[in-house]
Amino acid sequence: MYAPTRSVGVRINREQPPAKLVELARQAEAAGLDEVWLVEDCFWAAGIATVATALAVTSTIKVGIGVLPAVARNPAIAAMELAALAELHPGRLIGGLGHGVASWMRQIGAYPESPLAALDETLVAVRRLLAGDRVSMRGRHVELDAVELVFPPETVPPVLAGVRRPKSLAVAGTSADGTILAEPSPPEFVRTALAGIAATGPHALVTYNWLALGDRERARTTVAESLNPGSRVQVEGLPFATELLALMDSTSTVDELAAGLRPEWIDRLAVCGDLNTCAAAVHSLHEAGSGSVVLLPLSEEPPERGIEDAARVAAAVRA
Repeated sequence: MYAPTRSVGVRINREQPPAKLVELARQAEAAGLDEVWLVEDCFWAAGIATVATALAVTSTIKVGIGVLPAVARNPAIAAMELAALAELHPGRLIGGLGHGVASWMRQIGAYPESPLAALDETLVAVRRLLAGDRVSMRGRHVELDAVELVFPPETVPPVLAGVRRPKSLAVAGTSADGTILAEPSPPEFVRTALAGIAATGPHALVTYNWLALGDRERARTTVAESLNPGSRVQVEGLPFATELLALMDSTSTVDELAAGLRPEWIDRLAVCGDLNTCAAAVHSLHEAGSGSVVLLPLSEEPPERGIEDAARVAAAVRA
């Protein structure tokens, strides 16, 4: 069972070309980080290929997929891919499934009739297949007829749901091994999400947050870019939510939004500041219930610096 406790990881952002992956994955492991996460966004590098590579060139670090769009792959194929990786690298793979960005799913002709049903049924099917079950389902999205993996993994990988809205969090609580919360995920949202997940058994929680070690101003534009309409639920519990949401509603460009962010708001929407301040922010996320805090290097900065900074914060958290 994947049950991270005060883990600190790093995400290799989608902007990095696949040719850099080997070097960056090895750097994350050598730096002593607990986890390295990779993204599958349309139409960047594919998640299974990049995660397979990261697993192959490292030996101890856990590698997470954050996340595969549930509707972009047949669940039997997804389970086959995850099973092969889990068998080749036992105990190191963390699977992740999400809705997928609606506009991208429409662009590829994969937007489902019911996104909630599609995610729920896919999570159930994939987890049962990985557990070695013979699965027959006829749901709103998933149809399987006596499907059974020939090579189910001896060490079954966890499958987490990358979600944030209340109904999707409830699906994660009933049908996934854990939940991945997208950036920004301040402690207030962590606590709200856990209440919405309402899992009755063990449930891992992973949180993404931008990292700007040394200077919060470096995070200003990147934080503004992440404050899209879908992120409203993530900031509603903050003490300045009314003002922030009003700013989001009244600005039409990222630059306008970024200019209006108060410094103290950025402090809560990213892990930023000096080393002690960043370590304290990670501690706060752990205390709120995040078992794994994944730090995201700023997209405009060299990824090597981001990994180095994440490792420094991780060391300070453990000190």
